[in-house]
Amino acid sequence: MRTQEDLHDEDDDFDRPSKSQLKRESHVLQSLGEDLLTLPASRLEPLTLPEILLDALRMAKKITSHEGRRRQMQYIGKLMRRVDPEPIRQAVAAYKLGHAKDSLALHESEAWRERLLADDNALQSFIAEHAGIDVQQLRSLVRAARKDAANEPEKRSGRAFRELFQFIKTERLRVNPATEGESAEDADEDEQA
Repeated sequence: MRTQEDLHDEDDDFDRPSKSQLKRESHVLQSLGEDLLTLPASRLEPLTLPEILLDALRMAKKITSHEGRRRQMQYIGKLMRRVDPEPIRQAVAAYKLGHAKDSLALHESEAWRERLLADDNALQSFIAEHAGIDVQQLRSLVRAARKDAANEPEKRSGRAFRELFQFIKTERLRVNPATEGESAEDADEDEQA
C-alpha cells in the first residue's frame, strides 16, 4: 500500500523535464553545433568555448563519412549542454547577417551595372549618389561594356562587364562601408587556415 510519502515522491518525479523534452533540447543544441561549423576560426575565438568542444568541431570539419559525421554532431550536441548557448546563437546570427548583407550588396551592384548599360540617365543618378567618383573612368567602362554587348555573343569577352561591376562594387563600398559585411575578412581567414 502506498503511503503519503510515496505519493509525494512521485510528484517530485514530474518536476524534472521529460525525456522527450531533453531530446528536443539536445537536438536544438546539436543544430546549433552544426551552425558553429559554418563559423570561421576567427569567429570562434571570442566565444571562449571549452577546448574539448573546439577539438570536436575541428574533428567534425574533417569527417567525410555520413555516419561518422552524424555521431560527431551528436557528441558536439552533448558537449554543448555544458556551455551557454546564447552567445553562440548571437555569433551565428551576426555571421549569417553579414553574409546576407554581402549578397544584397552584390545584387545591388549587378542591378546598377544593368541600369548603367541600359539607360544614360542611370549614369547621372549613379554619379549623383556617389560623390567623388572618377566620372571619366566610369563613362569609359560603361562605353566599353556597351560596345562589348553590341558584339555577337560568341565574340564578347566579358572583360568590360567584369571591370564595370568591380568599379561599381568598389565605389558603393567606398561611399557606404556599412554594406560590407565581415564575411570577406572571414573568407580570407578561412583560405589561410
